[in-house]
Amino acid sequence: MTPVTVTRGDSPLVLGFPHTGTHVPNAIRARLNDEGALLRDTDWHIESLYRDLIPGVTAVQANFHRYVIDANRDPAGASLYPGQTTTGLIPEVTFDNTPIWKEGAGPTDADRADRLAAWHAPYHAALEAELERVRAIHGVAVLYDCHSIRSVIPWLFDGTLPDFNIGTNNGATCAPAIERALFNRCAASGRTHILNGRFRGGWTTRRYGRPEEGFHAIQMELAQSSHLATEEPPFALDPDKAETLRAILKPALQDLIDVAATLA
Repeated sequence: MTPVTVTRGDSPLVLGFPHTGTHVPNAIRARLNDEGALLRDTDWHIESLYRDLIPGVTAVQANFHRYVIDANRDPAGASLYPGQTTTGLIPEVTFDNTPIWKEGAGPTDADRADRLAAWHAPYHAALEAELERVRAIHGVAVLYDCHSIRSVIPWLFDGTLPDFNIGTNNGATCAPAIERALFNRCAASGRTHILNGRFRGGWTTRRYGRPEEGFHAIQMELAQSSHLATEEPPFALDPDKAETLRAILKPALQDLIDVAATLA
């Protein structure tokens, strides 16, 4: 299994998918406990939500599961949200704070070094290369980092998550027009939405979002209740919910492309 799959387009928009992969090498899978083997914290089906919405869009998708190593975490292990509960570079627990490894089989320092080299680094090398490529064509690149999460997770946040959770690290990772376009589209949908709430953008958004250099990054965290039939196994996609959501996401992506043309 290759670490990453790239679908190359010619527009300024690049979609990142760090958490849709479900591949776990056999030697690692054997160390997961029953809870870990469920892969509960996958960003289920979001690659389907965005597939073929807009022609010419580049997609960079991690094929490995976040329990192998989390492609949206700082490779140095620094927390994205100091003082708040979150999972690490190689998670030891689920988003419910439930252990995922068999006793004594958790990740070691050697595991971290190996997995950074084998999985994390290739994903980011591919993502960076595609952003550089489209910026060379258009003078600007927009990274839209695609995520989803269960809508109720008391260990991570209070209450029920809005359908649309936009993150720009408080405006630092993209031009105001990029942020405004996506926020306005979500607001116009009538669905619940928030800007820089519990999820302000992960390591990917913060790393690549350098608007002064022509790289704009924005994260979209979708509540899984917006497109899944159930947020419990088997985590099935609800086709009707998905089509309703795609009808919102399609013009949202086009808005970002249109705004990018004004920033070049």
